[in-house]
Amino acid sequence: MLASARGFWGRHRRKILVSLGVAGAGYAAYRYLDSHRRQLVRVEQRALEERAAEEIIKNQLQTHFENVQKISDTTTLPFAMHYLRSRIMEELDISHLTEKLMHGKGESSAPALTPKEKYDTWEKIKILSFTRTVSSIWAMTLLSLYVRVQVTILGRHLYLDFARVTDGAQLQEGSDTFSKSGHKDFLATADYLATYGINALITKMQHAATEILKEKQLKDPMGIDEVLETILQILKQFMGLCEDNSWINYLVPENANVYAQLMAVSSSGFDDSSLLKDVRKLDQLMSETRIVLSRNIMDRSLKKIASVVVEDLAEQIGAPIPPPGLPLAKLLAKVAQLSLPLLEEPDKNKHIQIIRSMPEVELFYTFLYANMPPET
Repeated sequence: MLASARGFWGRHRRKILVSLGVAGAGYAAYRYLDSHRRQLVRVEQRALEERAAEEIIKNQLQTHFENVQKISDTTTLPFAMHYLRSRIMEELDISHLTEKLMHGKGESSAPALTPKEKYDTWEKIKILSFTRTVSSIWAMTLLSLYVRVQVTILGRHLYLDFARVTDGAQLQEGSDTFSKSGHKDFLATADYLATYGINALITKMQHAATEILKEKQLKDPMGIDEVLETILQILKQFMGLCEDNSWINYLVPENANVYAQLMAVSSSGFDDSSLLKDVRKLDQLMSETRIVLSRNIMDRSLKKIASVVVEDLAEQIGAPIPPPGLPLAKLLAKVAQLSLPLLEEPDKNKHIQIIRSMPEVELFYTFLYANMPPET
């Protein structure tokens, strides 16, 4: 039997070895493919987990950005507009001058005004009426643009921070990201104009109005088109007085550290700039804002609002103004009242909505979010 087995082995040895080799190779291939399959499953599982994590981060990012937008629309801009209105009405109050004229007519026990006193009072009313309305045009327009620029810049920075995370860059403590408290600090700078910049703005605007109106006499007739031209001339004169774009200093803090100290003192009564976090990042965002607030987009917005304001004036007057127009003195009260709707709350302020809906403004924000140079 042993001999028979040896004979069988001798006759079929090659076939047996080949079969064993094939079986071994097949088993090895199976083990290799199974290992590869398990590795692919692990890779796919890891990819699914990473995509799920990215989706969670993206949703959190979207939620946070929507919260920033909500804070800006419901708190930041309304509060800033409310404070701006109170400051302009306070600094450019005309009621005491109109009361002086009424008293000077003998309607009270006060002595009658001399011709020179009456003339000087009317001249002050003329200057202050245009100063108040043109200051309101400029302040409302710039504040509206500024707050939306803030949100757009924050949105882009949030996206860039997210991109760094998804690219594998770990965000360590002290990195260039911006905390939620930092977002609020940046949004709070919208109040800078009404708090710190308004007095200098009004002073320079009054100089511009005085220069443009010095040749316009109270008895001179003025039509609607001439009112618009006068407003535009005052704006142009004002911007010309702001050398090297110094107008931006009325709107945006020039130095984050100084601003931090001002905020610390105003909120706590003592100098503790640690109350304002992320000063370095805040300085970066403020610097970026100062750069991207385009003079071109500002000029277009101001011209648009000036034309809307003059249309409002024509509606106030009601009947068409016969050429060559009404005496300037009769227009001053209505000119001064134009500032009130300009400084209305944002949800009631048609002028803010008009600015936001301007195609060139929408394009400006699109370029800004994409970090492209604004060309409008």
